[in-house]
Amino acid sequence: MRMYCRTSHTQVENVMPRKALYNVDDVLEQAIAVFLEHGYYGAIMDEIIARTDFNRRGFYLEFGSKQKFLYIVLAHYQEKHLSIAFKHLENNQGMMSIEGFFEDYVSLVKGRGCLLINIITELGFDDEKIRDIGRHYIDRLQIDFIGCLEKAQQNGEVRSDINIEATALQLSSYVQGFAVNGILAGDTDELYLATKALLGPLTR
Repeated sequence: MRMYCRTSHTQVENVMPRKALYNVDDVLEQAIAVFLEHGYYGAIMDEIIARTDFNRRGFYLEFGSKQKFLYIVLAHYQEKHLSIAFKHLENNQGMMSIEGFFEDYVSLVKGRGCLLINIITELGFDDEKIRDIGRHYIDRLQIDFIGCLEKAQQNGEVRSDINIEATALQLSSYVQGFAVNGILAGDTDELYLATKALLGPLTR
């Protein structure tokens, strides 16, 4: 004799996996805005949660602690925002790549600053992972500048007497300074003018 088990519609719903009601990329973009506005210590998680479809329990189940969440946000920031500028350097087309990098980087930090530099400045002394992220970022920046400067020198685009390593270090230092000045300069053209003043002497 066959036995039949009737399963209610409600029971089926309970065993089926629930579809997330949020988009992680949207959450991370909202978090970038909050961390840029308030910094890490000033950012209140309730504000981030309020800007998304999360509830508090769901947020911490997804991301864990505020600190772990910050690491995820920084990885997203580098992949989706900083990478746009870095692609120019990685294409290694000499001065055109360097100029393209600064143009996109200035657009990114103008009136906002750079989230990565802000967080390194705020947490770099106390957080070893942030220090490692910062070192990797600066090393990558210098190596890419060296490659582009070598290409530019081969193409006769820059002076043959410049010290490439020292110039790459100088450009990397200016990138960090631009991240701060981007906040102070607001929507003015100061950073674009500073870029021309920085790169101009290399080609003389």
